[in-house]
Amino acid sequence: MEKIKLSKIDTRAPKGTNKERMKRKTIKLTERLSELQNVLYAESKWSVLIVLQGMDASGKDGAVKAVFRGINPEGCRVQSFKVPTKEELAHDFLWRIHQHTPPRGMIQIFNRSHYEDVLITRVHGLGSDKTARERFGYINAFEQFLESSGTIILKFYLHISEEEQQERFKDRLTDSWKRWKYNPDDLKESQKWPEYRKAYEDVFEHCSPEIPWIIVPSDQNWYKEHLIAKTIVERLEKLKMKYPNLGENA
Repeated sequence: MEKIKLSKIDTRAPKGTNKERMKRKTIKLTERLSELQNVLYAESKWSVLIVLQGMDASGKDGAVKAVFRGINPEGCRVQSFKVPTKEELAHDFLWRIHQHTPPRGMIQIFNRSHYEDVLITRVHGLGSDKTARERFGYINAFEQFLESSGTIILKFYLHISEEEQQERFKDRLTDSWKRWKYNPDDLKESQKWPEYRKAYEDVFEHCSPEIPWIIVPSDQNWYKEHLIAKTIVERLEKLKMKYPNLGENA
């Protein structure tokens, strides 16, 4: 597998992309996603796991709101994974993750995920490179097991530039609607950009090559939302799902 170099991947839409046309297409995609989720829930044969990763302020929360706005809340859940609790630390690192994997018929969104345990721990020296590489193998086996059990996994890395990240941090200080998101620690984390980029590139190269990462240019939210919605819709349509006949799921 060719090694992904984030520095060589653009963080913006291709020149000439029509913003308003793209936003109209995204609306149609979210409507289609709502239809597909309804069939997914009714057929109850497959489940879907969406993994969202990215640097601070890359727009993970915004992507959830925009892409899944038309989804029936009964068929979709969101889980964020932050600093492990004392109880979680007493178990293996995947224990807290497995409790939130989706049952058949459901869409589960991980806003940050099991990959935090091979990213932030590595960048902050909380675990060795050797430990991280061992965990790569466990993550691969975990994801392949989920897929063999009928879970469709889509992994998105929201790719923003350092300049855009700093602009979004400034917005959090000046915009009253976003001020609650401001965290001084985010600025400290942004100084570790090279270390995070290296850690992510290592993950892209070694983690579940059969379930590849999708790098999403995310400096422009409208483009990011379009690509995520389009990818999910296209993947679900390949399942050829259909509503069960009367009494089949009774």
